[in-house]
Amino acid sequence: MRMRGSRSRAALALMTAAVLGAAGCDSGGGTSSGTHSKSGTAAKAKPSPTPVWDRSPSSVAAVGDSITRGFDACTVLSDCPEVSWATGSEASVDSLAVRLLGRTGAAERSWNYAETGARMADLPGQITQAVARKPQLVTVMVGANDACRSSASAMTSVADFRTGFETSLKSLRQALPKTQVYVASVPNLKRLWSQGRTNPLGKAVWKLGICPSMLADADSLDSAATERRDTVQDRVEEYNKVLEQVCATDVRCRFDGGAVYDYRFGTDQLSHWDWFHPSTNGQARLAEIAYRHVTAREPVT
Repeated sequence: MRMRGSRSRAALALMTAAVLGAAGCDSGGGTSSGTHSKSGTAAKAKPSPTPVWDRSPSSVAAVGDSITRGFDACTVLSDCPEVSWATGSEASVDSLAVRLLGRTGAAERSWNYAETGARMADLPGQITQAVARKPQLVTVMVGANDACRSSASAMTSVADFRTGFETSLKSLRQALPKTQVYVASVPNLKRLWSQGRTNPLGKAVWKLGICPSMLADADSLDSAATERRDTVQDRVEEYNKVLEQVCATDVRCRFDGGAVYDYRFGTDQLSHWDWFHPSTNGQARLAEIAYRHVTAREPVT
């Protein structure tokens, strides 16, 4: 009887050891290789989530106004899209498209639908053109012409400006759910007036009708002229708040945080034809700002 009991206990010990081994445990409290859930089954590794913002889009479409068309950067009162900060081919500018796609890629997969004189009301139509190309990134720079009117009273209202941008972004998103949007702030028009007013040629060109609400009577510093310029400047700042707020409602939209507005364009960065629009050098600076924001892991603040 004693020998039979010993054999039974030995068999039970062996069975217990086998069960414990199969469960991945040992008497010393160690763990088996691999991760186990509370139920004892192996947990599957979770794949890393795909970032919402793609820092290397493979195609670019630009919409906006005269700045994106390179107006007055090459010859007086003429577009020069080859020096555009967004899609230009000029080597000295090194446009956003060239930086992202390379020179050959930019020539094949970037498009410029901006128009000199365009205002926010024109943006939906430009977006419609851009959507047809199915770009992975759309750049937006618009608003200066909404402030640059015949008078301060003729400026686009903030409400209409907001509606136009909301409509444009909604239209883009409905057509292209995953396309990204980079939004540049409206430049500081009052600072551009301050820089250019010392140049006689620039002031002569201004008289041809460039941004009268800000640039008319450029040498006048009386209370009426000062109040007019301040009114225009306040409107520009309100436009930039709209751009920031509306962009913030879309996870695939990035506002530049006021970087273009804050940039201090000097004489080297201004057109030597009108001393108001960006020169080729100024376009290159805009390209740098855009590239920094588009390729950042997180929005630059």
